Amino acid sequence: MFLSKDGKMIILSSPSGAGKTTLVKKISQEKNYKISISHTTRDPRPNEIDGKDYFFTSKPKFEKLIKNNSFLEYANVFKNLYGSTKEQVFKNLDKGFNVLFDIDWQGTNQIKKQTLNYELVTFFILPPSKEVLLERLISRGESNSETIKMRMQQFDKDVLHWVDYDYVVINEDLNKCYEEIIGFLNKTIKYEKSLIENHVKYLITR
Repeated sequence: MFLSKDGKMIILSSPSGAGKTTLVKKISQEKNYKISISHTTRDPRPNEIDGKDYFFTSKPKFEKLIKNNSFLEYANVFKNLYGSTKEQVFKNLDKGFNVLFDIDWQGTNQIKKQTLNYELVTFFILPPSKEVLLERLISRGESNSETIKMRMQQFDKDVLHWVDYDYVVINEDLNKCYEEIIGFLNKTIKYEKSLIENHVKYLITR
């Protein structure tokens, strides 16, 4: 049983380009939640800073962390490795901070299967449409057409994992989406699952 003084673990997942990273940063800034900074073997995007956005590392160093059982979760996403280390996560939770995770469904499933002494709340973020998703991928610096094609093809598979999350929100307007997430965390708004089911059908049939 988690203690009331401990922080919550709050996971945001989404298909690539739906806006979870931007939402994680906004929630952290507005609510003073701590972000679990992931290790990754991928190259930095423009304006990304090592130690702030990710801990950029080599594949051999990442694999050594796996061998040492240092990760709370890790996953292979688009041929790159991502992982959250136990040390930084548990340290912040034990200090009473809520910790935000910007991870995919693979990492979420790993965390959910563990017996942890902290409250866990999971969110899945959806785009309003595939057209908006494509625009966001391009605007964030994805210029390689093969990379964009791969991410769009993966979307139809990733979106099916929405059923494994506590809450699903549609990120059409960033501020509205933020307020909805906070409302669910504070239990001040009702979750309408049927609306999400209809939106998923719209996304995968286009």
